[in-house]
Amino acid sequence: MIAVIGGGPAGILAAYAASLSGTQVDLYDHNEKLGKKLFITGKGRCNVTNAVEIEQFFDHIVRNNKFLYSSLYTLTNLDLMDLIENEGCKLVTERGNRVFPKSNKSSDIIKAFTKLITKENIHIYLKSHVDKLIIKENTCKGIQVNGIKKDYNAVILCSGGVSYPSTGSDGSGYKIAALAGHHIIKPQPALVGIKTQEDFPKLISGLTLKNVVLKLFRNNQLIFEDLGECLFTHSGISGPIVLSASSFISKPYSEYKIFIDLKPALTTDKLDERIKRDFNKNLNKDFQNSLSELLPKNLIPIIIDYSKIDPKKKVNSITKEERLRLGELLKNFPLSVKDLQPIDSAIVTRGGIDVKEINPNTLESKVVQNLFFAGEVIDVDALTGGYNIQIACSTGYLAGLNASEKDANSN
Repeated sequence: MIAVIGGGPAGILAAYAASLSGTQVDLYDHNEKLGKKLFITGKGRCNVTNAVEIEQFFDHIVRNNKFLYSSLYTLTNLDLMDLIENEGCKLVTERGNRVFPKSNKSSDIIKAFTKLITKENIHIYLKSHVDKLIIKENTCKGIQVNGIKKDYNAVILCSGGVSYPSTGSDGSGYKIAALAGHHIIKPQPALVGIKTQEDFPKLISGLTLKNVVLKLFRNNQLIFEDLGECLFTHSGISGPIVLSASSFISKPYSEYKIFIDLKPALTTDKLDERIKRDFNKNLNKDFQNSLSELLPKNLIPIIIDYSKIDPKKKVNSITKEERLRLGELLKNFPLSVKDLQPIDSAIVTRGGIDVKEINPNTLESKVVQNLFFAGEVIDVDALTGGYNIQIACSTGYLAGLNASEKDANSN
């Protein structure tokens, strides 16, 4: 018998893989339904994986990517897509190779996952809180759930991180693992909005810039660059490229600087030509009234302020130096990192169980025998685009397969 703790994608795939050998699998989750966090992913659409070549997956994993080789090659993205579609949920691949359910409903992904584990030898226990592991002679012998001890030949811990606690991610798995002797890398937010030193974002909160390039520097060294959408918020910036950039930021935040290229399709020279054309159309206008074709209306006062050009200065009086300075600003609009948004608003958790204490080929603990780990509870995380759910599913699947082998050897 095998116990799986956690009913997210890692736990579901762990239960499924473990059940393939015919052994009995008990899946425990303290929520009232399975896959609760999946309901809100991808703005309710559930970006379940990414269709990029599997060897390219590792370029999008921020921490401990080599640890995931066995997991991702045991259950690839194509394997996962086949499993989901075989359960009746058609998938579509969109921009950036992001994979979504054709219906645009995350509930359909959850239904497909639920079908995977609708088997006679899988028992699902909801509203069940696992208190601790039962460990004897350095071997996991079972769990204590709702105060009752139950014996198992293997246990898979897939309880998630601490992001979005309303979905049940309360960090309880870290406590369980720590009590078993594991070292926990301090949980921090990943894929989260960035607070800026500048106050102006609150003035244009809600403005989205599409097809801009964000560059993140640490101590003047470029560490991240991406093209996509950037959203201004009441306290800073968010949006897909910002969320990905946040995964590369840690304290002290003063070491980081962000530059946004507002016109990445134009070289510096081409942009200068564009500005000159706009200026020629508006020679007798005030500078503040000459940028409407170049920038969103709400952003114009901010750019003018940063340009240090008098907003009421006539366009025909603007010097070449001022024009070039404006172009440089549009190619490198600066922002300073103040902080990250709280971890309870993060998409995933950075940190968790130290991978040095887990066998990457089996996902079994190196500290306690017959104990396995999968998903966000481990110190692995990736960029946006479906990579994190794939990691959860792949690690769950590998852990399930190897836990079933342990179970077979125990009988």
